[in-house]
Amino acid sequence: MTDDTLQPARGRWPPLALLAALALLALVPLAANAQAALPAVALKSAADGVQTYSLTFQILILMTLLTLLPAILLAMTAFTRIIIVLSILRQALGMATTPSNQVLTGLALFLTFFVMGSTLEQSYASGIKPYMDGQLAGELAIDRTLGPLKKFMLAQTRETDLQLFSKLSGKAQFASPAEVPLSVLVPTFITSELKTAFQIGFMVFIPFLVIDLVVASVLMSMGMMMLSPVLVSLPFKIMLFVVVDGWTLLIGTLASSFHQ
Repeated sequence: MTDDTLQPARGRWPPLALLAALALLALVPLAANAQAALPAVALKSAADGVQTYSLTFQILILMTLLTLLPAILLAMTAFTRIIIVLSILRQALGMATTPSNQVLTGLALFLTFFVMGSTLEQSYASGIKPYMDGQLAGELAIDRTLGPLKKFMLAQTRETDLQLFSKLSGKAQFASPAEVPLSVLVPTFITSELKTAFQIGFMVFIPFLVIDLVVASVLMSMGMMMLSPVLVSLPFKIMLFVVVDGWTLLIGTLASSFHQ
């Protein structure tokens, strides 16, 4: 291959490089204008003392809250108690994968929305809607949004658990429930929910345990030791759960166990 054949290939690259350089130069003023129009953090104070943040900073706060949404769902709602009781029910029935995790999670999620419907409506009406309408500042809107959630969590917590975490935080007691910070209220609420969920799960487990004991005793007395008692008791447990309308009974008990 001669130098004459290589010359056209060499001539193609300078125009491409020139176009790339021109495109970069054209983007520089656009980036500067965008940075001037949307500053990263801008704080404005009105005449009445209300502080507002720039659009970029508000979007950053919103994205942060979206990343924390699963933790908020687990730690500050009725989801924890419901999913634990449903999981204990599945273990009591002796079925490891039926209903599946997706079904249990979906049932627990929508039952959580049902239980906390009034609380979420109050949070939206008192904090989120006024903020979107421009009637409240960001900090005040957050406080009013969290107010109904804190009231819901305080109604489910035990006094002993609250005293424990208050003591661990260095504060013996609070003047009013509204003064309890989230750093104390959230672990108190989770601890109380775990206790309540295991108490309900214990009551759910007892009837199925009795069936397992009866079936195991009958099989032992008949000398059928090679036959698994779990395999024999499973149809009886399913039949008992269906006869007593177990799903309606359990879901109704879970929904009514939350103190509003």
